[in-house]
Amino acid sequence: MNVTRLLIPSVAMAMSVSAFTAQAETPSNALVMAWNIDSISTFDPAQVGEVVTNEILQNTCDALAKFDPANENEILPALAESWERSEDGKTLTFRLRRDAVFPSGNPVTAQDTVWSLKRVLTLGYGNSAQLTEYGFTTENMDARITAPDDYTVVLTFEEPYPTSLLLQAIAAYRVSATLDSKLLMENQQGDDLGNAYLKDKTACYGPYQLKQWNQSQSVVLEANQNYVGEKPKLDRVLIRHVAETGTQRLMVENGDVDIARDLTPDDLRALEQTEGIQITSALKPQLIFWTFNTANEVFDDPKVRLAMKYLIDYQQLGDTVMQYLGKPWQSFVQSGAFGALPENQAMPFGLDLEKAKALLTEAGYPDGFEATIYVGSLPWSTPLAQHVQQNAAQIGVKLNIEQMANAQFFAKVRARDYQSGIMAWQTSVPDAHGNASRLVFNPDNSAKAKATQYPSWRASYFDANYNEMVLKAVVEPDPAKRKAMYAQLQKDWMQTGELAVMFQTYYVAAVRDSLKNWTWNGFQVYYGMAGK
Repeated sequence: MNVTRLLIPSVAMAMSVSAFTAQAETPSNALVMAWNIDSISTFDPAQVGEVVTNEILQNTCDALAKFDPANENEILPALAESWERSEDGKTLTFRLRRDAVFPSGNPVTAQDTVWSLKRVLTLGYGNSAQLTEYGFTTENMDARITAPDDYTVVLTFEEPYPTSLLLQAIAAYRVSATLDSKLLMENQQGDDLGNAYLKDKTACYGPYQLKQWNQSQSVVLEANQNYVGEKPKLDRVLIRHVAETGTQRLMVENGDVDIARDLTPDDLRALEQTEGIQITSALKPQLIFWTFNTANEVFDDPKVRLAMKYLIDYQQLGDTVMQYLGKPWQSFVQSGAFGALPENQAMPFGLDLEKAKALLTEAGYPDGFEATIYVGSLPWSTPLAQHVQQNAAQIGVKLNIEQMANAQFFAKVRARDYQSGIMAWQTSVPDAHGNASRLVFNPDNSAKAKATQYPSWRASYFDANYNEMVLKAVVEPDPAKRKAMYAQLQKDWMQTGELAVMFQTYYVAAVRDSLKNWTWNGFQVYYGMAGK
């Protein structure tokens, strides 16, 4: 396979063409990855909503704090060297390192951090929810997000949220990235605060910086020469867009890439027996679900939604389509998180066509109905849709499947332009509030709210009682009571909610032995730690 013809010219020259063609080896100073990256549309942290882009930003933009690679429940210093909390629990003060420099050469200051946070609120894109859910608004941001000096950032909250949750959110949320305010203002178009500039660039402090993005072709990251943290072991990261899993498998087998990220169970079973290749995985906080748009008359009925949950043979799918890729799971709180239900309580559903038929009859659909399932291009999407399609047909429900590129699919869902769809959502924190605040809570169900980073809003799903339960649980100071509140919320929601959660997924990849120390946990992938 002549891999170099798929590379952008500048990268091919920099990476030594002969390394790919003659020896089928990747360069010794580069990490080369095959991954489906067609969902990328921007690198602006205020706007990014895709797992792929989020992972790239985590490797180009240091937050104030970061997850410990060895223990995802522990938080370590990053751009901030230390922090302290006030006695009333409503103020967090961060002390920034004094030697950080952006790739542009501009020094990193507390004013940059404050500007970046306020920028998210001012722009008002979907990711502003990551700040507004903790009480920050454009009206109060000048008082609550401050920098008393060049290396101190003070965040003041309305409620005494758990410190662990706040630090996890700061480590995980892309909106907490400190941007190069001087560079972005120099490249501002109108009053966009650099949004157009960040369409295909990064402007933050981190181990790598985005060198080039060719849409649906490749992403190239280069080590930030001004980075004063632990230097990346490899100078360059090349992520090649490869949508076909069979092609990814062939490339990693041939040594054309170091790692393949989107493989089917069949691929993984074969590669597990291949010399020179290891299969590695990590349980991540991502849920795969069938989402129902309750603006549709049929799916507005909770009995119909409940009936759909009995059309799924969770274990059979776990043993076949989702082998290696995920484990059956039905609650909105991912396994391993604070507040998660034990497995025997988190899995109340199983394939039961008679139960599904009875629920549809009670809902007024004894002869079934017709609806559409949208799916994207990920390898599990269509097989899962076909599974429910076949089971639904047995009780008179006709489900039509429409597949499209991920970017198109996500755009439809965010516009509420769908009846149902099978997709994934990944929370950012190992705490029940992470998904409760997105999959259950809906801040404003009106169309004008455009709360696109809330799967609940995307599904036009609003329950005032659940909203109140979410808001009370997050500020409950007693951990035992807080867990009990989440337990009740999960049990209630699974019976009435807008999503049929099917699986919690694994990061899984085929990695060549020549790539050393590939490191990931459920909340972050650490490109800079990999070496050769």
